[in-house]
Amino acid sequence: MYHQVGPFAARPAHKAAFCNVARFAAQMAWLRALRYHVISLDDAWRGLFDGAPLPPRAVVLTFDDGYENFERWAWPVLQRNGFPATLFAVAGQLGRNAGWLDKSFDPAPLLDAAALRRLADEGVSIGSHSMSHARLTTLSDSQVKQELRGSMELLQDALGRAVPDFCYPYGDHDERVRDLTRAAGYRLALTCARGAANTANNAWEIPRKGISWGDNVLGMAWKLHAKNARKGGLASPSPAAPVLA
Repeated sequence: MYHQVGPFAARPAHKAAFCNVARFAAQMAWLRALRYHVISLDDAWRGLFDGAPLPPRAVVLTFDDGYENFERWAWPVLQRNGFPATLFAVAGQLGRNAGWLDKSFDPAPLLDAAALRRLADEGVSIGSHSMSHARLTTLSDSQVKQELRGSMELLQDALGRAVPDFCYPYGDHDERVRDLTRAAGYRLALTCARGAANTANNAWEIPRKGISWGDNVLGMAWKLHAKNARKGGLASPSPAAPVLA
């Protein structure tokens, strides 16, 4: 899990929201040199929940919020290494500055619809990160449904292709939000709970491993290999969801 990627200096706070592009490039080069299998989120879903085979040491790269700096800094690095990625866009704020960030952040421009289409045409998978980046557990059922279904429909109209994947803003969800996400038609949803993806109880509460400003190659390697146990407030399995043995 990444957020902003760029030529960022040391951060006094909110380090989890930033990754220096030089460190990002080194991390990607390390994955390639050690022959990790960087696969698409689609392939991961098929392997985890649809019975398809998964390669050993599989890694999925995801980027939250849809910042402009993804296209400028992260995507060229990914292209050089031949790596797929999924970017989660906040559908109601395309082309604006990220409105949910507090004043301790510099203004952070988000990709507009044309940029998302361009990236999708180049191979980036686009998922929904809600309409407004609200904490979904604080909203009514009708508001959550609008954040979920409204964002899916807006992005599908903008991209001219399906948007089957969701990522909870702030990782904030509970059983109610999870079940509404499933009912909205998403095939999966990603959380901010830490852990390997194959510890997920169901397809709508998949954990990830956050990479932040302070993580060099060794830090990333440590997270990949030593942080596999699920940690975080995931809910119980959804009754009809695929469950991993």
